[in-house]
Amino acid sequence: MNNSLKAVEISKDIYWVGAVDWSMRNFHGYETSRGTTYNAYLILDDKITLIDTVKAPFKDELLKRIASVVNPAKIDVIVSSHVEPDHSSALPFVTEYARNAEIITSQPNGLKGLTARYGHLKYKPVKAGDSISIGERVLDFVPTPMLHWPDSMVTYCSEDKILFSNDAFGEHLATSMRFDDENDLNTILFEAKKYYANILMPFGKQALAALSALGGLDIRLIATGHGVIWRKNIEKILDCYSDWASGEVEERAVVVFDSMWGSTQILAQTITEAFARRGIPAAYYDIKSTPMSDIITDVFTSKYLAVGSPTINNQMMPPIAAFLCYLKGLRPQNHKGFAFGSYGWGGQSVGLVEEELKAAGIEIMLDKIRIANIPTAEQLEDVTNQILKFE
Repeated sequence: MNNSLKAVEISKDIYWVGAVDWSMRNFHGYETSRGTTYNAYLILDDKITLIDTVKAPFKDELLKRIASVVNPAKIDVIVSSHVEPDHSSALPFVTEYARNAEIITSQPNGLKGLTARYGHLKYKPVKAGDSISIGERVLDFVPTPMLHWPDSMVTYCSEDKILFSNDAFGEHLATSMRFDDENDLNTILFEAKKYYANILMPFGKQALAALSALGGLDIRLIATGHGVIWRKNIEKILDCYSDWASGEVEERAVVVFDSMWGSTQILAQTITEAFARRGIPAAYYDIKSTPMSDIITDVFTSKYLAVGSPTINNQMMPPIAAFLCYLKGLRPQNHKGFAFGSYGWGGQSVGLVEEELKAAGIEIMLDKIRIANIPTAEQLEDVTNQILKFE
């Protein structure tokens, strides 16, 4: 075990004891080019309390950080905010040391989920409005169902003005520096937006409800489940979540395509340029070159989406099919879009793309753009005019 692993004090007698996953590059389909952290927090009070654990492969790192502050056997309370394994799968390992610890979890879903995964441990389910005293501090529990699992909850400590926010307000970002103001703010906000877009986008109503429930709290620190701890830019991240949860979109376009022999790519370039001529900033993404999760981050707040594919075996190209499947699950709001593509003889792909866009909740703004073989100058001019003239 690495003896250099130490806890980081984030407030008096409150420590970060989590783990840094520098190497992770994929989180169930979401590319994490900057890795992540699994954040857990230790509170020293009359009842020594651990807020969450970590992903099981990092259990030794968690234990070592705890041991740098206190004997893990002395832990009295473990708060399990979320059943998902990146937060809870080290729980059975910790209870081998903290044999008398009571495990706080949400009722009924947290209790159900933890029992299904780890068997009958020493659980104490809580509901909205419940709190526990751990000595000088009282911990208040606020359920945040479907942000992003049914069991999710956050914990608030009024004495220290700390919100232990679980998956809310976090980002997948591996860093050696624990606080927002110790890192580049633009990088953090991009990763926070990417996290929201790829994980929390379908749950805007739940996010707004959670923000409303937290609105009256005096918050000095937001101790997240992933990424940095917010202390300087708390108002900024709260404002971002309010905007993202409301489904607000910008007058901006995203053009996503795959191409076999270059014709669909020519159409994509023409469409991108036409949006720009109209004064609408447009991003151009070859699906082969950019991770879907990065494209989704841009789609999330862009009003317009154009998706293109040639036809192969009477279908769209598989990477575009995967992108549209991913998009459909995220249920974007307030978007307009259209399908385009080239073909040799059948040309079924464009209609299939349009149907998937509709299924994802995208309002169709232009009729399908289908061009056989190589687009002519006249056809490209017609495509440009369609973009310039749409209502």
